[in-house]
Amino acid sequence: MSRRRRAVRRKMVPDPKFGSIELSRFINKVMLSGKLTTAQRIVYSALDEAEGQARRPGMEVFEQAIRNSTPLLEVKSRRVGGATYQVPTDIRYERRMALAMRWLVVAARARSGRPMSERLAQEILEASRGQGTAVKR
Repeated sequence: MSRRRRAVRRKMVPDPKFGSIELSRFINKVMLSGKLTTAQRIVYSALDEAEGQARRPGMEVFEQAIRNSTPLLEVKSRRVGGATYQVPTDIRYERRMALAMRWLVVAARARSGRPMSERLAQEILEASRGQGTAVKR
C-alpha cells in the first residue's frame, strides 16, 4: 500500500463487441503476454459457443456465470493473544468480481485437451447452471 496518496482508479474502456466493462475486465484476465486480440478472440468465440449451447444470449450466460461464482464472504486471520482465529468478513464488490473472474479463468485453464475457447465456454456454461469448478470454490 502506498504511503503517499491513494492510487487513482483508471477508467476501463468497454469491450468493442458488447460495450461491457465487466467483459473487458474478463478479457484482460484471460490475456497472456499482452495479446489482447487473441484474448478477445478466445472470449468472443467462447461466448458464441455458450450462446449456441444454452440457447440464451451470450452476455446473459456470462453474467449468470459471474453471479453464481461470486463469493459472499471471505475468512481472514485474526491473532488474539496466542491464538489465531479465522474470522469471516464481507468482501467489497470489486474484489468479488475479480475473484469470480479469476476463478473462471483458472478453472478453464485447468481443463485439458481442447482449445481455450472451448474450455472457457464449458466453464461458463457450467457456472451459469450453478455447477463447475469455479462455483465449487
